[in-house]
Amino acid sequence: MADVETHDGPRAQFRAMTEGTQEDWSIIAGHFRGFASSVADRVLDHLRLLDGDYGGFPVDRLTHSLQTATRSHRDGRGETYVVMALLHDIGDTLGSYNHPDVGAAIVKPFVTEEEHWICANHGAFQGYYYFHYVGMDRNAREAFRDHKHFAACEEFCAKYDQASFDPDYISAPLEFFEPMVRRVMAKPLTGMLARLATD
Repeated sequence: MADVETHDGPRAQFRAMTEGTQEDWSIIAGHFRGFASSVADRVLDHLRLLDGDYGGFPVDRLTHSLQTATRSHRDGRGETYVVMALLHDIGDTLGSYNHPDVGAAIVKPFVTEEEHWICANHGAFQGYYYFHYVGMDRNAREAFRDHKHFAACEEFCAKYDQASFDPDYISAPLEFFEPMVRRVMAKPLTGMLARLATD
């Protein structure tokens, strides 16, 4: 089918994917590249939603994220680690019951396997510091004891995550991390659509 020009450029014309043509998918791939290239903008915009959201904590969720990232950066961690640290709780607004899964899904194409695992499982490890106060098992992380990334996740929570609720800690501002986020999210390492970003 011939494409139709719209205000945002040409669009595919199939009504079901079984009708799609090479021309259709070339159009879609072109749109995908443009849309995907601005993922960092959308992620940073969503991160800003955590500003002023305290949820009863001593600092708001954005401040907690900035502290976690700042501590890891000052400790000499690489950019992908620091970006994971910055975004580890980004899922708090949309995934209140599974925020680690949301954050991990966002960072997965851009970070190492270990960093992704840390992000995906930090909730259980962070629970060591408070689950026993809310009627849960503080040793829930022990279910992962034999995993190769157990120590890395334990360290992330001990050194950066659980320590980042200090109203007096001077964090780097979000603007400091924006270039890192843009660099990391410009180069997907994995994911079934990562190839489209480089073609």
